[in-house]
Amino acid sequence: MNNPIRLYMSMSLDGYITGPDDRPGQELGRGGGRLFNWLDDRESDGPSGQVYREAMATGAVISGRRTFELAGRWQGDHHDGVPIYVLTHQFDEDDVVSDNTHFVTDVEECARRARADAGDRPVMVHGAGAAQALLRAGLMDELEIHLVQVLLGDGRRLFDHLGGERTELELVRRLDDRDVTHLRYRVRRPGDAA
Repeated sequence: MNNPIRLYMSMSLDGYITGPDDRPGQELGRGGGRLFNWLDDRESDGPSGQVYREAMATGAVISGRRTFELAGRWQGDHHDGVPIYVLTHQFDEDDVVSDNTHFVTDVEECARRARADAGDRPVMVHGAGAAQALLRAGLMDELEIHLVQVLLGDGRRLFDHLGGERTELELVRRLDDRDVTHLRYRVRRPGDAA
């Protein structure tokens, strides 16, 4: 696939993407910053550096509204001025955003526009809500999970609201680094060969 829609998400072994009580001023929850220690190696030639460079080479971003707000709207630029599509239930017409930020309420339109703007580069997905909506709609192509060797015990889970449907995955890459394993899965579609 030329430009997959790919989730990039750090997650604890027990399935949490933040610690408990994630909110403005404590965006990753209590203890959730631990999930991003692997970014200390983002400038390295090792696996974490490779994964980081791949993420920064994406051509558009899809984010859930909650993630977008907790991230301080990335000060208007996630990376290199790529378009940011915020998948949301609603937005105000007078909501001030940067020129490259677009609020979209329809998941299919969001995926279509992000993929078109990304050209031949992958689309990066951030946030549990956006990931779950794209998975439920059958629009997520890949999951890049940065599985961190820690049990957070509480917080916000990545895959809590998928609607009870099973999603088959195929492991297409595994990169081990100090205390993180970068796992890339392809989302299998009905009719894919086993």
